[in-house]
This record gives sequence, structure tokens and C-alpha cells, in this order.
Amino acid sequence: MAKKKKNNAAVPEEHGKSTADYYKLNSDAVDRLVNANAENAPEVSQKEIEKVAGKKRLRIPFPVKAVFIKFWFAGATCFFFYFGLGAVLQQTDLLFALAVALGAIKNLLENNILRFMERTEGESRQFMLVEYKQFWGLFLDVMYGFLLLGVTMYVYNLIALAIAAAAGNEAVAGFGVEPLLFGVIVTAADMLFISIKNLIKKIINDAKSSASQGTVRKK
Repeated sequence: MAKKKKNNAAVPEEHGKSTADYYKLNSDAVDRLVNANAENAPEVSQKEIEKVAGKKRLRIPFPVKAVFIKFWFAGATCFFFYFGLGAVLQQTDLLFALAVALGAIKNLLENNILRFMERTEGESRQFMLVEYKQFWGLFLDVMYGFLLLGVTMYVYNLIALAIAAAAGNEAVAGFGVEPLLFGVIVTAADMLFISIKNLIKKIINDAKSSASQGTVRKK
């Protein structure tokens, strides 16, 4: 019975190349990789980069996404609570429920989504009035919901008065509530209060920084 030939572990000679030639080629490749830097690296076209990494996707800035999320949740709260409960609750109870819903949804859903979306730690805090995750943060957000609703009702009254003045008839009916405008007004009021908070924090931090620098210089 014929014995099977053992597989040769050495690199086969092809096209006149010996094992030493293969070793030399591999050694040159390793040397080029080790000594590669920004100066001797070959230029790579943008097309080649896109073939490997894929084309860049459109990145929406975080502030744009944050404002849109605030607008969407405000409009959705108006739709589901103001219109959903309007047939079963009196006006005062309806506004109370709407204010509570605005604050609770902001704390439980909106703020958590913003935290999940942030690319750098603390980025979402610039778009929250109440930054606390504890239970009492929910209470503060509910109180904030009453403030937002109060400002929104005031703006609606101003719009109704402006329409009445433009029509020349003071007896014009009040301006109707609908989710889109409600969301715009709530989001605008929210961003106004947040901007004021961020400005106050910046002033306090700058004052602390100046005080600490002055203390270091005295030492």
C-alpha cells in the first residue's frame, strides 16, 4: 500500500520565488507598517475612504434634536390630555391634569430620552430646567409644568386679543387650542426659562472661578 505524501510545511516555491523571498517580502511589509507616520503615509482619496468606512450620514446637531423632542412631547401632551380628557373633566380640572402631565412627562420621558441621546456626558443638562433624577425632581418638574401652562395660557390670551384688535371686534371668540401651536408656545417658554437658568449658572461659575484665581494669586 502506497504511503501518503506528507504535507510540506514550508512555503511552496511559485514562479521562481523561494522561501527566503517570501520572508523578505513579509519583513518589508512589517517594517513599513512599524515606521509609518503622517509624513511618509501615502495619500488616500476620499472615494477610497468611503469604500471602507461608508459615506458619512447626516448628523443632526443635538440642540435641534432636543428642541424637536420638547416640541413633540408638548404637542402630544396637549393632544392626549387636553382633547382626550376634555369630554369628561371640567375646565379647571382639565387644566390641572394638563399641567401635571406636562411636568411628569418632561421628567419621566423627555429628560431620560435627552440623557440617552447625549454624545458627551452632561450635554443634555443644557436643555433641562430640573436636572435631578431623584423622586423630588419629579415634584419640581410638575410644579414647572404649572408654570409652563400658565405662560402658555397667557400667550394664547394675547393672541386672541391681537386677533380681536385686528378684526376690530372685541367680541371675537377666544383663540382655539391645538397641539401644534401649543407645542411651539410651551417649547419656546421652556427654552426661555432654561436659557435664563444657564445664564445664571454661568455667572455664578465665572464668579467662583474669578474668586478662586484671586485666592491663588494672593498665596
